[in-house]
Amino acid sequence: MVMRKLELPLSQTQKVRFQTAIERLQSPAEGHGTSEVDDELLATVCGVVVRVDKLVYVRTLRARYKPQVGDIVVGRVIEVAQTRWRVDLNFTQDSFINMHDDNVQKRRTSVDELNMRNIFAEDDVVCAEVGEFHKDGSLILRVRSQKHGKLDKGQLLKVDPYLVKRIKPQFHYIESLGIDLILGCNGFIWVGEHGHVRDPMTKNTRKEQSHTPLETRQTICRIGNAIQVLSNLGFTMTLEVIMETFKLSNTRNIDIHDMLGSEFHVLVTENEAERRHG
Repeated sequence: MVMRKLELPLSQTQKVRFQTAIERLQSPAEGHGTSEVDDELLATVCGVVVRVDKLVYVRTLRARYKPQVGDIVVGRVIEVAQTRWRVDLNFTQDSFINMHDDNVQKRRTSVDELNMRNIFAEDDVVCAEVGEFHKDGSLILRVRSQKHGKLDKGQLLKVDPYLVKRIKPQFHYIESLGIDLILGCNGFIWVGEHGHVRDPMTKNTRKEQSHTPLETRQTICRIGNAIQVLSNLGFTMTLEVIMETFKLSNTRNIDIHDMLGSEFHVLVTENEAERRHG
C-alpha cells in the first residue's frame, strides 16, 4: 500500500497485522484509480500500478486538481494584483478572485483598489466557489455566500484531489468539538475553530483576534493528523472516516505527535478493514 512509499519502520508484528488488515479489505476494485469492467480490473487514471497482496491501486503521476464549475475549493492567496487576487488551488492554470465580483463589490469603495490587502493578503487561506473558465484556461473564483471568504484560526492540509469526492455537503460543523471542516474539491482541506470564515469585505484586524483555547488547538491538530494518516494510506476523505480516525486516536490514548508513527497507521488500517466488514 502507500506504506511502501512512506517507508515507515514497521516491526515484524506490525507487518503481520498490516497484511492481515489489507487482506480483509474489500475487492481490488476498491483501489483508487481502478474499476472492474466485465470481470476485468481496469485502470481509470494514468499512473503507476501498485499491488500489495489483494490491494491494487494506481498512484497518479501528477495529482493535480481538475476543476468543475460549482466546486467548493480552499486555496491560499499567493499574489495581490491591482484588481484581483491570485490563489493557489493545486491547479495547472492560474486562479483568481476578482475585485469586481458581485459579492466583493457590495461595499467596495474607491480606495479599496489601493488597499487590496485589507481584504485578502498574501498567504491568507480562502474558501470560494469555482465560477467560470477564461479562454486562456484560468479560473475565476466566486465568494457567493457567508461560508466563503477568508479562513482564520485553523490548519490547511493538502491531499491528492482524487481522495476528496464531489459529494455535498463540503462544509461540516462538528458541533461537539466546535470545529469547522471544509473538504475542498481541489484536495485542500481546512480544519478550524467554528465561525471563523470572514466576510470578504471585512478588513483584517490581526491585532484584535481573540485567543483560541489550547483544547481547540489540540483538537485541530489531532483532526489534521488523522487526515494526514488517511492520505498516507490512500483512503477517501469523508467526514465519517475522518471522525472515526480522530476518535480512534483518543480511545487508544495516542499522543498527537505519535499519530504520524507506524503503529497508528497500522491501527487505522485495521479499523478501516473492520468498518468495511462491519
